[in-house]
Amino acid sequence: MSNFLKQALKAWDAQHVRMIKDRENAVHEVRINGKPAALRLHRPGYQSKAAIRSELDWMAALAEQGMRVPSPIPTSDGDLVFSLGADQCATMVSWVEGAPIGESGVPLDGSPDDQAALYRKVGAELAKLHNLTDDITLPEGFTRHRWDIPGLLGDDPFWGRFWECPALREDERNMVLRARAVAHDLASVYLENGADFGLIHADALRENVFIHKGLLTLIDFDDAGFGFRLYDLAVMMSQNEQEPAYEAIKASALTGYREHRTLSQEAEDLLPMFLMMRRFASMGWAVPRYDPTGPEVASYTQKAVTAARNFLGG
Repeated sequence: MSNFLKQALKAWDAQHVRMIKDRENAVHEVRINGKPAALRLHRPGYQSKAAIRSELDWMAALAEQGMRVPSPIPTSDGDLVFSLGADQCATMVSWVEGAPIGESGVPLDGSPDDQAALYRKVGAELAKLHNLTDDITLPEGFTRHRWDIPGLLGDDPFWGRFWECPALREDERNMVLRARAVAHDLASVYLENGADFGLIHADALRENVFIHKGLLTLIDFDDAGFGFRLYDLAVMMSQNEQEPAYEAIKASALTGYREHRTLSQEAEDLLPMFLMMRRFASMGWAVPRYDPTGPEVASYTQKAVTAARNFLGG
C-alpha cells in the first residue's frame, strides 16, 4: 500500500477494501463507519486543488437539488480536498450502487428498443443536469477548464494539439486541419446565435453512467468544465456510432433530452461536428498516454480521420 493511500485513509478514518480502477485517477473502494465510499487519488498536474474543490462544490449542489450524483465526503477535519504533498491530493465521494450501462468497444446489451429506451433516460439525465446547473449559484472562486472553441479547436486545446498526432499521415493531417478550420467557423456562428453554454459533465460515456433498479446516476466529474451543452450530447453518443441501431439510439436520446430542455434543430444538425470535435480531442488525449506507434493511438486517430472525412464530404 502506497504512502499516499495510507495518508488518505487516515485522513478519513477509512478502511481499504480494493482498488476499483487506476486510470486518470486511482479510485479505491473504502469503508467509513462501515459504509462504502469511493476514495480518489487525483492524477498530479491535471486539475488544480481549486478546480477539484470546484468540481465537488458543483456535485454537492446538484445532490442538494435532488440529482443522483456522488456527494463529497469531508475528512475528519472537515476538508473536502486533502493534500498529500508532491502535487497530489485526495477526495472522497459517496458510493454509487449499480453497474455501468456498458463499456467502450463492447456492443450494447439488449434489443434495439431496449437500447433506445436506455438512451432516452441518458438524454433526460443530461437535460436535468443542465437545468439544475443553470439554477445553481456557483461559489466565489469557482474554477474549471473550458470546453469552448479555444479549448476544443484553438492553438492550444485542453487535451493537446491533436493535429500533431504522430500517427497522422501528411494528407490526413491536412484534412484534419481543414475540418478544424471549418468547425471553428461553424462553432463561432453557433455561439453568436446563442448556443447553449455552461457547466457540462463532458464525459458521459457508458462507464460513467450507472444504472440501479432502473435509475441512472452520472459519476466521474473529473473532466467537467464550462462548455457547449451540445458537447455533452456528442460525448454521450461517441461510443454508439458503431451500433446497428445508432440512428434510433440518437433519436431517442435527443427525445429524452427535449422532454426536459430545449434543443434547437440547428444544434441537432451540428451534433456530427461536435462528435468530430470529441474525436479530435480524444486523439490529442491519447498521444501522451500511450505508445504513439501503438494500436490505441492508431485507433483514436482512425476515428478522428474518418469523422473529418465524413464532415468535409457531407
